[in-house]
Amino acid sequence: MKNQLIAEVKSIKALDNREETTKLETINWINSGVELCRLKKPDVPNKHLVSYFVLVDGDYILLVDHINAQLWLPTGGHVEPNEHPRDTALREALEELSIKGEFLQETPLFLTSTVTVGKTAGHTDVSLWYVLKGKRDMKLTFDQSEFKRVKWFHKDEVSLERTDPEFGRFLKKLYGLLLKGGS
Repeated sequence: MKNQLIAEVKSIKALDNREETTKLETINWINSGVELCRLKKPDVPNKHLVSYFVLVDGDYILLVDHINAQLWLPTGGHVEPNEHPRDTALREALEELSIKGEFLQETPLFLTSTVTVGKTAGHTDVSLWYVLKGKRDMKLTFDQSEFKRVKWFHKDEVSLERTDPEFGRFLKKLYGLLLKGGS
């Protein structure tokens, strides 16, 4: 699994020097032999692997009002031991939104390493960001134990102060590269 995970990280074309540095740090972290998956909520080990997935419908993206983080975030979740992060994204799409996920591209678009905030603040999520096909009129049944609500936002109307600190960079990459034909 370690080699598959490194290949997944290497598949990401870095947006900037910051993401390139995160890629190198993540590969070193994977190679270090430490536990990569969360074993106990909320923060054991203190740094663990997450798969975000962003549903996209043209210029619209789906975000969830996350109860613990107290932010509007992409959906996603923690990678389980021996689970490929792509499989995590698909599992979480079913668990959190009751949908069968379909990737816009198989590999992650973005990589971040972020210290969490909110009710479970203080640990680090290393997050692979996948992009899934969405439709604003699709029926979503969301996990009300994790989210207050879900909402489609126009890409230009996301309040960046109330979301993941890397979300603005993600939008720049998504709309600057993926949806304009780049990769």
